[in-house]
Amino acid sequence: MIGKTLGHYQITSQLGSGGMGEVYLAEDLSLDRKVALKLLPNVFTGDFERIARFKHEAKVLASLNHPNIAAIHGLEQAEGKRFLVLELVEGETLAQRLSNSLYGPRDCQQGRTGLFQGRPHCPRSRPVFQGPSGPHHRNPRVGREADIKTSEHVQ
Repeated sequence: MIGKTLGHYQITSQLGSGGMGEVYLAEDLSLDRKVALKLLPNVFTGDFERIARFKHEAKVLASLNHPNIAAIHGLEQAEGKRFLVLELVEGETLAQRLSNSLYGPRDCQQGRTGLFQGRPHCPRSRPVFQGPSGPHHRNPRVGREADIKTSEHVQ
């Protein structure tokens, strides 16, 4: 996917991957900004349940507005691919921050508190984040201002 264009998004690198999709760094050619694109894997393009879950994730993200939750810019389809256009949160992952010996327990506590401040703003029907031992410990990112944002809201 690197180097390809989906709609008006030029994909420049892969940021990560997981069960619900692959995430890429892209340049929004219309608005001249960097974004994250979360693509639904090709294997699920005919799976109506997965497509519905993907759309549900987009709607949940669109209903949220909190400093510790990455914003969604759109749900799009181009070149036969379905994808979410998300706020790009630059910085290290929470796992990287927690493993960095320069940060002590107090820093970790502050980060955890910031991450969970967004939780009350999310629907109660599905987990937002399962903690460092759960499956989403690599997804939250620590931004430039040491704020933690997550973009994993539904499973």
